[in-house]
Amino acid sequence: MINLHGKTIYTGNAVLTDGTIAIDGTLVAAVLAQAEGEIAGTYPVITPAIIDAHSHIGLIRAGEPSAEAEANEHMETIVAHADVLDSVQMDDRGFQDSIEMGVLYSCVLPGSGNIIGGNSAVIRNYGEDTNSAFIRRAGIKGAFGYNPMSTREWKGQRPWTRMGALAILRAKLVDVQNKMAKEAAKVEDDKPNDVSFSAEEAVLKALLTGEQRYRVHVHKNDDIAALLRFVDDFGLKVVVEHTMDVHDVAIYKELAARGIPVIYGPMDTLAYKVELKHENWRNLQYLLASGAQFGLMTDHPVIMQNMLLFCLRHFLHLGVSKQAALEVITRQNAQVLGIDDILGTLEPGKWGSLICWNGDPFALESYPVAIYAEGKLIYEA
Repeated sequence: MINLHGKTIYTGNAVLTDGTIAIDGTLVAAVLAQAEGEIAGTYPVITPAIIDAHSHIGLIRAGEPSAEAEANEHMETIVAHADVLDSVQMDDRGFQDSIEMGVLYSCVLPGSGNIIGGNSAVIRNYGEDTNSAFIRRAGIKGAFGYNPMSTREWKGQRPWTRMGALAILRAKLVDVQNKMAKEAAKVEDDKPNDVSFSAEEAVLKALLTGEQRYRVHVHKNDDIAALLRFVDDFGLKVVVEHTMDVHDVAIYKELAARGIPVIYGPMDTLAYKVELKHENWRNLQYLLASGAQFGLMTDHPVIMQNMLLFCLRHFLHLGVSKQAALEVITRQNAQVLGIDDILGTLEPGKWGSLICWNGDPFALESYPVAIYAEGKLIYEA
């Protein structure tokens, strides 16, 4: 048993003063509202481990030329059966940089050059290889808006316009829908079921049945509106990623009403393309006012993953408490990714993954001095 005393503990649900986190093996055994037992360490602040809900870490790697980056597959505009884990390289120096700032978990996704880019992976940043790093899947990556139409010179069938990109997607989904109808008819008529699906079509079928979520890169109001038409037409289960050009509350309120979550960000970047012409950190107020479920991303390396905590200063500026701000990159990210049964909060039965700080995490002079991952001390300053 390891007992860690925190003068302040942010559990992800509440704030404790002079509490103790007890870790037994890999899991949190108890969260106590007082110092108790033999204490292995006392720290000014303890928080849950930080989770990045959307990144390309391990794909676009520190110290490697851009020609060796593996975020986007250029062979075709829809590669639904691709697996992002096949391109992640755990020797990316970015992982260690992230660990030292308490970012222990990443959802890695393919890039946004393809209408459907492949399967995501939630991973441990401290994994020795991709098999030991892998935790869980969190949806199929896709993209609407400018990015898929900007890849005109890549191989395969490529769109020139938004309507062209969505025409390609619509045709693929209708084809699979028709196959599904034939499959269902044969079952109902008790006929031999000889309907077969390719590897790509099997993924599209999983999207159409809701077995898989469609994680869609989208920035602008009307691109989100187009996505909602696909939701209505095909019954897709979606997560809206980015939304940095949204500069009013209405579209967020519609997402909230439909129960569609947002993974917001990246904040603190240059608005380097037209679909970001309204991008501003103050747009965050509309997301907060809407009541939509949301998490926060870095889009690493668009923002370096170890800077995720610093994005929270914008939440504080808009009146969000420190506790609620920290919950965005711990509990809320875990909920949106579907890993909140094991991570995101410090409570009994969840992984013993936490950060011990030398002071207030929101103070510039503060930094992690001890980091535990699944009950093991993996970093000490």
